Amino acid sequence: MSEPSPSKCVICGKPQDPAYKPFCSKRCADVALNRWLSGGYAIPAAEEDEPGESDASA
Repeated sequence: MSEPSPSKCVICGKPQDPAYKPFCSKRCADVALNRWLSGGYAIPAAEEDEPGESDASA
């Protein structure tokens, strides 16, 4: 049976380092953290009308 291929870094594709899994280095881990904190990984959502707001003013 063949050995499984090493997993790749989710940012750059290099082999993962167990110390930074699922990344290859602290740099790639920091890149991912920055994307989360800056909204780069935001989940799109539809805006819902607020209760009490309606188009009754027309």
